[in-house]
Parts: sequence; C-alpha cells; structure tokens
Amino acid sequence: MSPGDERGYGDASSRGGDGGYGDGGYGGTGQTRTRLPDRPGDVYGGARRGRGGASRSMVTVVAVVVVLIAAIAFANRGGSGGKDGGSSSDGARSGGKAASAPTSATGKRPVGTRTSGIPTGYAHDQQGAQSAATNYAVAMGGTGMFNKDTRHVIVDTVYTKAAAGKLQGVMDDAYSPSFLDRLGLKPDGSPPSGSTFVSRTVPVGSKVKDYTNDTASISVWYMGLLGMAGAGSTDPVTSSWSTWTFDLRWTDGDWKIVSDSQKDGPTPVPGDDKAAASDEISKAVEEYGGFTYAR
Repeated sequence: MSPGDERGYGDASSRGGDGGYGDGGYGGTGQTRTRLPDRPGDVYGGARRGRGGASRSMVTVVAVVVVLIAAIAFANRGGSGGKDGGSSSDGARSGGKAASAPTSATGKRPVGTRTSGIPTGYAHDQQGAQSAATNYAVAMGGTGMFNKDTRHVIVDTVYTKAAAGKLQGVMDDAYSPSFLDRLGLKPDGSPPSGSTFVSRTVPVGSKVKDYTNDTASISVWYMGLLGMAGAGSTDPVTSSWSTWTFDLRWTDGDWKIVSDSQKDGPTPVPGDDKAAASDEISKAVEEYGGFTYAR
C-alpha cells in the first residue's frame, strides 16, 4: 500500500505516488466488528479485538496520511492529466466514455516482460490499460515504497518521465524518517528485528472510465493490507477497501501514469472470522507471493 493507504495513502486526493512494490483504503458503513485478543500481549489472536491503544495508534497514522496525501496532491497539480489523443476504440463510446463491459476475466495471458521487477509491456488497447493500472496499483501498494532507492525505481517505472520528475522529491519528503517511525519502521523503511511489515494491494476488479487511442482513465477496486506483525506490535495488520483511479498515457510503447487519485470503498460488511495471531500473519506474508494481473 502507499502512504495514503496506510494506508499511508488513501483519499480522493491526486497522488503521484506509488505505494509499493513487492508486496495496499478505508471507508464503508454498517456495523464494524472488533476483536479482542485471546492471549495477553497479542493484538492479533482471539475472538474480538478492542478499540484501545491499537485504534488510537491507527488514528495517529491516518492523520499523518492525510497530510501526506495533501502534499502529493499538491505536487501533482498542474500536471498534464488531460485526455489528448485520437479516435476512440475497443468499444469506447464517442466522447471518450467507455461502454459497459463484462466483469468476467477475458482469459488473455498476462504480460511476459518486467522492468525492475514490475510487469510492463502492455497491449495498446483497453484491456492493456486495465492490466497496467492493476499491476501498477500492486507495485505502488507494497513495501518497496518505504525504501528510498526502491521507491525511485518504482516511480520512474510506472509514471511518465514528466510526472516522475515532479514526484520524486515530494515523495521523499512524504516518506520522511518521522513518518516511517510512526509506522514502526527504521529510517531505511525496514521493520525492527523480529517483526514483519505488511503493505499489500489486493485488486478485486477494474473498469474503464474513459478511453481514447492514447489516453485512458482506469479505476481499480482493491483491498489493502497494512500493519506490523510481530510480538509487541501496537499496529496489527488490518484490511481496508478503496478505489484507485489512474490517468494513463501511451508513452514509448507502454501505458504510463500521468496522475492518480483514491477514494474510500466500496467496503463490504466485515465477516466474523477469527483474527490470526501475529506469527501466523508473518508466516503467511513470507510464504504467499503475489500475482501478475491481466484483464
């Protein structure tokens, strides 16, 4: 997940950031079920979890995230997010509005190339744009965004050169040592010994909002995971739901992000599943890898 998710990123504000690479909301209505720990000192295990220190800690992180999102949105203002380009295609209605499309998967194979570990080389059509947006959301929702060197690679890979140039410095300021410290991370973005930092974007689906020959607006609905798994953690790994919208441009033979924004939800009613213990979460993160997504 990106800083706004934290979601260190998660609002309707425009973002030029990537939230993660390698491993990503809020909102919703209805009754929220909380779980209390089964055993003392473990904020993960048990039937129900209270609203005590962990909740207050998360509120602090969310407050920081709001400031972070505002900074990124400011940096992204004035960017060339307009829809230039040629005629509509692939079922898009005239005027750039996309026609209704089936939600079932197409069965097309995902891309076979990668740049710095991120899937690249998408088809120059609506399906290619959806695949690009979805995989970029995964890259920007992972733990790689919390390390400066890796973050620079991610931003340079998924954004246009102009957008990346505007965002790098702002992103460095956003992922400041104090911000990382609030998440329980070291200045280099690594977790303390014995703990596992979790930040993942899990896409549920995507849709085309607008499409022309060289531009596309794609929304990705996803569940985000964020938190620290480990003994003594006060910020357990929690889930959240958001929609991430990307304005893409066909540049140098691939889809690249010009600008992006997020909003909360749609959020399903939470189930009554028993929360896992911290060691189970750490083990799952280490054992279960991610996917390359294709529309």
